[in-house]
Amino acid sequence: MKHITRTLFLSALLALCGCSSPQDENLKIISFNIRYNSVDNIDGDNGWPNRKASVVRMINEEQPAAIGLQEALIDQLQYLDSCLPNYSRIGVGRDDGEETGEFMAIYYDTSWLQMVDYSTRWLSETPEVVSKGWDAACYRTVTIARFRIRQSGREFDYLNTHLDHVGKTARAEGAKLIAEILGSQEACEVPVIVGGDMNSSIEDTIFQAFFHVGLKAARDMTDSSSHVFTYTGFGKDAPSVIDHFFVRDMQVLRFRTLDGDYGIPYISDHYPIAIDIRL
Repeated sequence: MKHITRTLFLSALLALCGCSSPQDENLKIISFNIRYNSVDNIDGDNGWPNRKASVVRMINEEQPAAIGLQEALIDQLQYLDSCLPNYSRIGVGRDDGEETGEFMAIYYDTSWLQMVDYSTRWLSETPEVVSKGWDAACYRTVTIARFRIRQSGREFDYLNTHLDHVGKTARAEGAKLIAEILGSQEACEVPVIVGGDMNSSIEDTIFQAFFHVGLKAARDMTDSSSHVFTYTGFGKDAPSVIDHFFVRDMQVLRFRTLDGDYGIPYISDHYPIAIDIRL
């Protein structure tokens, strides 16, 4: 009887303190190359005006704690802002550090997560300022966010990036730069998620930089894992698997490629990828 009474007392105390069980640490994170909204509508029937409602449908159905977007332009983000009242957004335009060019935006559910801090680094020789690196065709950035889980108070870092699609040196050096960020003492204090369109298969040697700082490929960490291709080219190009998640100091419960039916054939030229993780 004393044991039962003590157990009930501790349970009540934990509830009053707002403490959480391991189940409360489970989070869903999505990475999604949204495909930019082209001014001259080069995508025709697959253009953003025909896709945007289905993108919102996907997010509402999945209800991620956070979603990292690649290629999003300011008009697309403003539309999503209006449709996702439970989410806040961070990130900057890569071409000027404000609103010009593609964003590596992160949306986070404010009922789940509190944003502690965030920053942007350009994947270049001068990462603190707007700049293009090495042989890259475009400005490339990584958005670095630290989040606190509201219920438990635990924190984690989420890095959202898009490596260059042309420059081989830029991809390799960009991965090294991200690894250097994650090798800092501050970054080692909390679990880490890195996700994005890497424009590289998982076998590419550029990811050795990630592995050297303790990151693991999320697909390889669970038996419940999808190996469906992630780049589709709207069904016109050869498919490939170039979108990835890497994690450190957390458990991956599930990895999925979101190739389901959201009302149209393609919500982008990439499928979103999703991980369920436990801190």
